[in-house]
Amino acid sequence: MMKAAPWPVMLATLLSLLANLAMAGAPAWSWIPAFLVAWYFADLVSGVVHMVMDYKPCRQGLGLDQLYFYEGSRESAEYLALRGEVWARIGPIEKLIYDFKNHHPRPEALGRRPMLVQIGSTIMFGTLPASLALNLMAYFLPLPGWLIFGAIVLFVASTFAQYFHGTLHREENPVIVHAMRAVGLLMTPMAHEKHHATLTRDFATNSGWSNPLVNRLFAIAIRRRWLTEAGLTPGYEPASSPAAKTSTDHSPSPPSTSDIPSA
Repeated sequence: MMKAAPWPVMLATLLSLLANLAMAGAPAWSWIPAFLVAWYFADLVSGVVHMVMDYKPCRQGLGLDQLYFYEGSRESAEYLALRGEVWARIGPIEKLIYDFKNHHPRPEALGRRPMLVQIGSTIMFGTLPASLALNLMAYFLPLPGWLIFGAIVLFVASTFAQYFHGTLHREENPVIVHAMRAVGLLMTPMAHEKHHATLTRDFATNSGWSNPLVNRLFAIAIRRRWLTEAGLTPGYEPASSPAAKTSTDHSPSPPSTSDIPSA
């Protein structure tokens, strides 16, 4: 299960971002296009990460398929014990990869998670290291204020990407989320439903601005077999493989290639 980042890590991240903002200097008109470009690239990052995590195969033989296809109550002692055994065999990155796949049949679970849990792994493995690197560059190099500000926007928007994703799967959200949707800074649940209906398009979950580009990247990755449907579910075996012919697993059918946008 994902966890919130330790409070010293969150505090260090906040202080690092504030230091970067101070080094950006006084606000200027150039900050507006910097914000828009950074917001686009944060959306693009959310889409590419989502695409790769959805289709990156889980390692076989770890029991992740048993967790994914567990048919009983996920609050039962049996399931919790199984999850504890499986979690003990894998690291945080593999848990994150599994979590992306587990989200498809159970999308509401993401919306029920606390915000700090949703952004915890991003803070630890992405935001804090990137912000500290910007601290050093801004201190030693004459970086323009608009560039520093744009980087801060990129870091913050990327940090909250999974939280923004979670808001698409629950009814009640803060007023600021509705306001950001109204002006187009965040996508709507209806727009995100296109992804869940096909699993082959619209992977970006912040604003959705970058989805036309992400869709083209996905089409190229599928055509060149960099990504395959085998990665969508733990333990999935293509129908033509010997293992699939003898397996009793009832994995869902892979998405139709007709749903993949052309590059």
